[in-house]
Amino acid sequence: MDIELVQGDITEQPVDAVVNAANSSLLGGGGVDGAIHRRGGPEILAECRRLRDTRYGKGLPAGQAVATTAGRLPARWVVHTVGPVYSTSEDRSAVLASCYTRSLEVADELGATTVAFPAISTGVYRWPMEDAARIAVEAVQGASTGVRRCRFVLFDAPAYAAFERALADARG
Repeated sequence: MDIELVQGDITEQPVDAVVNAANSSLLGGGGVDGAIHRRGGPEILAECRRLRDTRYGKGLPAGQAVATTAGRLPARWVVHTVGPVYSTSEDRSAVLASCYTRSLEVADELGATTVAFPAISTGVYRWPMEDAARIAVEAVQGASTGVRRCRFVLFDAPAYAAFERALADARG
């Protein structure tokens, strides 16, 4: 799989599937989640409400993923995943890695070959960027998937630099 890094806006990525760093309610929020819901339009929220009314009455658990339409985004689908809140007293790295691997599994089920990821859990969930980048790159590289191109879309230069270092380290 090709892995590429882009500094920019995830809502502008022309890929098969955009991954949303969602909250467990699936009903929108701040950061990436809010941007995807605003730009994607009401179709995304409508599907998220249906998911809450049927399969995820208590919300989507951290580390899991589910797909909806991409609405008005230049993608076909949005894969919503809930990252863990960072903790200094409990290692939640496996849950963060699961966000990436489960998102790729959902992308495979959809037939997606190109996927754009944000830096999951690094915003209000306070995961340190360097560690989050390492976990993300390792999870994607180790995944068994039909996805051919994975793009990490980083909001700013420090995030881009952290992912650039993690990718260089992973490639040896």
